[in-house]
Order: sequence, then structure tokens, then C-alpha cells
Amino acid sequence: MKKCCLLLILVLFSVAAYAQTNEGDVKVDSVAVADSIKSELLTANTRMLQQLDSVRRVDSIRKAILEEELKSLKTTDNLKKEELLAELERIKADEQQKLARQKARVDSLKQFVKGYPVSPFYDTILYVYTSLGPFQPHMRAANTEKRIEEIEDDMLYHEDSIIIFNSEQTIDLLYRDVIIMSITDADALWMGMSKEQLAAYNKKIIAQSITDYRKATSVQTLLKEIGLAILVVVFVYFLIKYLNKGYKRLRVVIRDGRDKWIRGIKVRGYELFTAQKQVVAMHIALNIIRWILVFLIIYLMLPVLFGIFPWTKTLSGTLFGYVLNPLKNILTAIWDYIPKLITILIILFVFRYVFKALRFFRQEVERGALVIPGFYADWAAPTYQIIRILIIAFMLIVIFPLLPGSDSEVFRGVSVFLGILFTFSSSGSLSNIFAGLVLTYMRAFKIGDRVKIGDSVGDIIEKTLLVTRIRTIKNEDITIPNSTVLNSHTINYSTAAGEVGLIVHTTVTIGYDVPWKHVHELLVNAASDTAYIINNPKPFVLQTSLDDFYVSYQVNAYTKEPSKQAEIYSSLHQNIQDKFNEAGVEIMSPHYKALRDGNQATIPADYLPPEYITPPFRVSDLNKDEKK
Repeated sequence: MKKCCLLLILVLFSVAAYAQTNEGDVKVDSVAVADSIKSELLTANTRMLQQLDSVRRVDSIRKAILEEELKSLKTTDNLKKEELLAELERIKADEQQKLARQKARVDSLKQFVKGYPVSPFYDTILYVYTSLGPFQPHMRAANTEKRIEEIEDDMLYHEDSIIIFNSEQTIDLLYRDVIIMSITDADALWMGMSKEQLAAYNKKIIAQSITDYRKATSVQTLLKEIGLAILVVVFVYFLIKYLNKGYKRLRVVIRDGRDKWIRGIKVRGYELFTAQKQVVAMHIALNIIRWILVFLIIYLMLPVLFGIFPWTKTLSGTLFGYVLNPLKNILTAIWDYIPKLITILIILFVFRYVFKALRFFRQEVERGALVIPGFYADWAAPTYQIIRILIIAFMLIVIFPLLPGSDSEVFRGVSVFLGILFTFSSSGSLSNIFAGLVLTYMRAFKIGDRVKIGDSVGDIIEKTLLVTRIRTIKNEDITIPNSTVLNSHTINYSTAAGEVGLIVHTTVTIGYDVPWKHVHELLVNAASDTAYIINNPKPFVLQTSLDDFYVSYQVNAYTKEPSKQAEIYSSLHQNIQDKFNEAGVEIMSPHYKALRDGNQATIPADYLPPEYITPPFRVSDLNKDEKK
């Protein structure tokens, strides 16, 4: 019963708040301005109706004159009589047309020009469209409403107390000596009646509204309404009570179903939810559904309660409107948006096949089936991505005006903000993207090439729009921004290695006492014995300089394995040492600054003939210094 009490308190509080709102309602300037504009519009349309009515009245006067002439004619004057009868028929036909046109005009005006309602007891009983002297339509409506409410408060009221009084310009509805409202010709025009008919109609509906309100607010009726409200509250109480019981039973059923019919959720072998987690999730979902149902029950109960009492009937429609109006607007917006949605679907359908055609040409170029002169196969993927982005941008430009809310200021403001945010936050990224595109079309390197970028040497393992990644011979992955790659010099060791071979080279210095032909032979033999060195073309030697103490010899050899340079150079240096040691030729690097007496040697004893060995072999006599 606590919930019932709380609901009753809520209802009473709502009724009291609504009453206070009605009593303390104050007209603001914006409402006054709107009333003024509306009054001017009603006045302008009233003048137009009066002009139509004046023309009709002229025709009525002319018709009356003709009828008098017709009565005064002698029975023998048939020709004149026929003329008058024809003119009368024409005037009657014109009058009927003008009346129909006037009625149609009034009906059309009422569709977009709304009068001011007279709602004395929360129900609108009539509308006021015209002014009367200094009183604007909204003032006349408010005064009429106030006087009807005052009549209802009179304990001696009776329906026959309202009388119709004809004055010179208007017909007045009187209650004793108080004018309830005055009816003018303009009022009758707006309602499509005569003044007498409109006065009788207004008297009837005013008397009926007072009688109905008195019946609705009688003690007997109020007792019935309170009893009905209590029944509604009790019904809702038990409905919520049994809803909670059902919720508890469902919780027990779900808990007992663990590891029976609740076994968790698996997606391709991955256990997304265990049985316990699934039970917890189902309990949470069930609790959310329970509270949604409770809210809907209470929300639907309040309009029913408000509709019982005459003071709160308007709140009933308002509460239903809070739910129904948004739903109606949403459904109407969806219905109105269907043509644009169909247009968007057709655009997406067309562009889908455009993308399929582009993808087909890309695949054909990549596998070499389609050859375009001057266009390389490795350009197919980036070119496809560029064209795809441009087409997507064009597609979005076409679709953008068709999106819901695209013409609103908020939508445009958010779009501009996102554009500015993207521009400032992605300036560095954009430079890397453009650098990546330039590198792609430069064909500076490809995946797997051995390159040197700046001071970094390694194999290309990844190329993206933003960065390039290389892996060194020490298995170190280096990430270099594409803008840095573009601004640095790049050495590609693999480009020509597969065709003519990469030339590996190293320099040794030999004294002038050794014949250069012998040195060339030793260097060529050392290069030929090195792994991964090809013999066609053969290795060759260049004498790069003639220095003060020695000659610089550069051995050059071809290889088709650029990724094994470290191993090749190590093996080449070993072979050079072995070949020169076997031949008894001394390598002058590092060179000696001390004067040699000719008896010491730097060649290991294992490689020297016996006659060259002269003990004692003193290393201390040698003054080794820095390399040149």
C-alpha cells in the first residue's frame, strides 16, 4: 500500500501544481507580440470577407428592386416581365455563387488562420476571430471566458437566464444585466451564419457548457471520480506487485538453468560469455525490462487519473502527447525521408559497381594481364587507393545534401568544426601521406630491398602511407616517417643486383716493393674464393692512389645477394689476408711510422718460408700507431 499512497500523493501534487500554474500565469512580451500579429491577420481577412459580403448585399438590394418592379407591371406587359425575370434569375445565380465562394473562402481561412479559443472549463466551446471597437479578438475571448466562469459561480443560475438582445450594430447575449458576448456581422461572416443564427448557437453551447461543468463538479460526481481513481491506483498496485513476482521467478529460472540450457556463448571457438557471465547479463537485462515496464505502467496510469477529474483533463492529453507526438514526428520524418533514402541507396548501388570495376582493373594490372605503357605494376595498388578516395569523396558530396539534418545550422557547425580539427591535428600526418605517395611513384625501393636511408642500413619490411620500416642485420626494426625518407638520400643495394649484380669493394695498401700485377692477382683470387661472388663478370682491381709509402688497391667484385653484404665483406677480408700471407706480401694498413730495418715482419710465422725467419722476433721493435 505504500506505493499506492505515493502514487496518490504524486497525483495530488500534480493537480495542485497545475492549479498554481493556471493562477500564476503571466503574459510575456513575446506572447503579446504574437497576439498582435495574429489580430492584424484576422482583421485583414475580416475586411476581405466584408468586401465579399458587401457585393452580395448590393446584389440583394438590386434583387429586391427588381421584384418590386415585377409586382408593379401590368399583366399585358409580357416582354418587360420576361426581361425582369431573366435578370432576377441571373442575380439569384450570382448570389448563390457568391455565397458558395464566401463559404469556401471562410473554410480555407480557418485551416491556417486560427481564432482565439474560449475555454471556460478547460474545454474550448467557441472561437473569436474579429475585434469589436478597441477590443482585440484575444481580449474578447478572455472577457467572454471570464464572464462564463462568473455565471457558473452564481448559485441562482438557470439556463433560461441567458437571453438574446438585439441592439443597433450587434446582437448581445445577456445574463441579467451583464453582457456575456456581443455578436457582429463580421463574427457571422466568419462562422458562415446570420447574426441571429450565431447568437442562438452561442447561447446554446454556453448554457450547455455551464450545465455540464456543474454536473461534473457535483459532490456525487466527485465521489464517483475519486472511487474510480482509487480503483485505478489499486489495479496498478497489484499489476506492479505481480510484475515483481514474475521478475523474481524468472530470476530463479535463469539461475537454475546455468550449465543446463545456459552454457555460455562461443564464437568460432572463442568463449565470449561463460555460463555465469551469461546468467548475470540476463539478470541485468531482465531488471532493465522490469523497470521500463513499471515506468510505462505508471506513465500510462497518470493520464487515466488526470482524465477522470475535470480540472486535470488537459493534463491527460498533454502526458499522452509527450509520448505520442515524438513517435508521430519520428514516423512522419521517416516516411518523408524514404524518397531521399531510396536515392542514397541507388547512388550506393551505382558506386558499388564502379568500385568493382576499378578493383578488376587493379588486379589485371598487378598480375600483368593489362599493360599500360609507362605505368608499372606496383603503381596499381596506390593508384587504386587514390582514385577510390576521390570517388568516395565525390560520393559523399552527392549524398551529403540528402542526409537528415544536413541543412540545419548545428549539422553545418559540427562539420566545420570537425574539418578544422582534422586540418590542425593531421598536418604532420598529411605530409607523411603525401611523401608516401611520392615515394611509391618514385619507385625508390620495394619490400625486401636492402637499402640505406640516412645512417640506417637494412631490409625494407613494410611500406605504409605514413612510415617505412626497415630491419637491420642485427634484427633491429627501425621506423622512419615517410617525410624523413623523402628528405634523406636513399641507397638501394637491390635494384641492379638481380640483373647486373651489386659491386662490393674494399681497399688495401701495399708497399711499392711488391709488383702491382702480383697484387692484382692476389686480390682477384681472394675475391673469386669469396662466397656469393659471381665469376661473370670477373672481379677487377682499381689502383685508386699512389701515396708516400704505399699504393692503394681497390678490389671490386659482383654479387647478386645484396642482403648478405656483411658476410661477403667478412669472407672477402679473410681471403685477402690469407692470400697475401701465403704469398709473403705485407699489407701496409695500418702503416708503420717507425723506420724498418728489414728484419722484422708483420706476417705470421706460419705463412713465412724458413729463410725469412730470423730470431729473435721482437714485436717491441715495431712502433704500431693509428690507421691512416
